[in-house]
This record gives sequence, C-alpha cells and structure tokens, in this order.
Amino acid sequence: MSDGASASSPAPWAQRGVRAAAWRLLGPRLAYVLHTRPTEWPIMAAHTALGWLLAVGLTGAVHGEHGPAALAGIVAWVIGLNGGTLAINSAFDRDEGDIAYLRQPPPPPAHLFAFGLGLMLAGQVVALLLPRPYAAVYAVCFVLSVLYSVPPIRLKAVAGADWLINMWGFGTLTPFAGWAATGIPLDPSRGLVLLAFCPLFAGLYPLTQLYQMEEDRRRGDRTLAVRLGLRRSLRVAAVATAVAFGLFVAAGLRAGWRTSPGDLARWGGLLVAGAAWAAVLGPWLATGERRSAVEHQRGMYWALGAWAVTDLVVALAWGL
Repeated sequence: MSDGASASSPAPWAQRGVRAAAWRLLGPRLAYVLHTRPTEWPIMAAHTALGWLLAVGLTGAVHGEHGPAALAGIVAWVIGLNGGTLAINSAFDRDEGDIAYLRQPPPPPAHLFAFGLGLMLAGQVVALLLPRPYAAVYAVCFVLSVLYSVPPIRLKAVAGADWLINMWGFGTLTPFAGWAATGIPLDPSRGLVLLAFCPLFAGLYPLTQLYQMEEDRRRGDRTLAVRLGLRRSLRVAAVATAVAFGLFVAAGLRAGWRTSPGDLARWGGLLVAGAAWAAVLGPWLATGERRSAVEHQRGMYWALGAWAVTDLVVALAWGL
C-alpha cells in the first residue's frame, strides 16, 4: 500500500469529491482506473461513434441500426485500446504534474503496465468478433500503441513519429473503427470526411503538449512541441487545421452540396466549426509566448471544445 494509504484511509490524491467516493468502492485499485483517464472516455467515445453515425445516418442511429456491434466496437476501442494505451503511457512516463485528462495523477501502481496490456488484449478479443475491417484496424492500432509507449522504441519520445501515429490513430482510424464495426462499405464523400480528421488532429496534437514542454525536456523526451518550439507549434496547428477544413469542403462538394437550403445549412455548420477553431488559435498565436503553463493547458481544453463542435457539425452535416 503506497502513500501511507489503506483501504479505509484514502491516499492524498483520493481524499476529495468523486475520487473519495470511488476509493470507498475500489480502494488502492482506483489508481489503475484513473490511469486509463476516464474523463477522456466521453470524448473518445463520441469520436468513435461519429463513424457509426456517418455509416447509418442519424435516423438509422435512432432506430439502432448496427447498434450492438457499434456499441461493442466503441467499448473495446475506448476502454480496451485507448484506456490500456494511456495506462501503459503512465507506467513508463511516471508524470508527477497534471497530464491530459488527469489532474493530480496518483503514483503509477506496480502492475500498471500489465493492467494496460491486459485491457488492450481484451479489446482485441472483442474486435475478433466484429467485422474484419474493425478487427484489422484494432490490431494495427494495438501494435502502434505498444511501439508508441514502450521502451526501447517508445515512439512518443521521437518528434514526428508521435505526431504521425496520433494524427492517423486518433484522427482518422478512430472514427473509421466506428464505421468498420457496422460492416458497411465506406463511400468516397465520407471517406474524405474521415481523412480530414487526420490533419485536424495534426493541428490539435502539438496543442496538447505545450503545457508539458518543460517536464518533457527534463525527462529527455523530444516531443514534437519540444522540437518545434512554441511559436512553430502554434503555426503548424493553424496550417494543419486549415488543411482539414479544406478537406471538409472537398467532402461536401463530393457529396453534392450546392446552394439548396439544406446544403446552405451544412456549409454554415462548417463555417461555425471553423470559427470555433479560429477563436482558439487566433488569440493563442497572438499571446502564446506570454502564456503560462496553466494558460496553455486551458487553451488545450478550449481546443478540445472546438474539436467537439466539429464532431457535432460533421455528424449533422453528413448524417442527416
């Protein structure tokens, strides 16, 4: 038992709020759950479910078309693959300060790596029961996650490699997994939509690292943000986001959007999503060098809000 804690006496990181209540149920095992970062699960689940919504349409989703397969795929992807990956990250990173989706992280418990790997393997077993494209993309991301997190390869510490893995893994392959769970063939317009999320996450990813740059430097991790520096990281984020919205526009044209009232509403939705990103990135570019680590962390969460707006707009624009 670490931190002077016992089953009846919570550790310092578990003495308040929801954590205190969860400690009464789980005791020290709560540390394992927290390192899967449950606060990220809704975001990951929404982005995975987006693929399902695009495949069956909002009407089909309401009627539960392919619902059981999609639900199984989402749970395996969010908790098994993503939760397991984050647990493995924590096992090797051993962060002391706040990390994305986890404030006041508990010290990594002794068997955190085995726990994370077990979650990923359990998700792969579920994946094998779903359509082959889903099982295949899960297996690819499983391998990439291990290469990303585990020494001596540990690609997350290699600037550029970490970026490529995340832009494809979270950006495009995550919603594709939600689509693939249905077994429905992918059409060109929606294929472009899924592709657009690759550069969009390429823009988001450096923003998630800015507030951790000093800690990454101390640990010797040459992350993308560390290599680029603050100013260039923000410029890369802006350019990548612009490329993403160019692909969204191309997808709209490929889908036949023109000037009907419904199409104008779709174009308007894309404009709203683009404005959300501009509202985050514009001030950040102007004031980034004067911002503290806490302010960069706050900016990251605003960027995640813009991502959520984009997911919603895409679901409505291509799902109706």
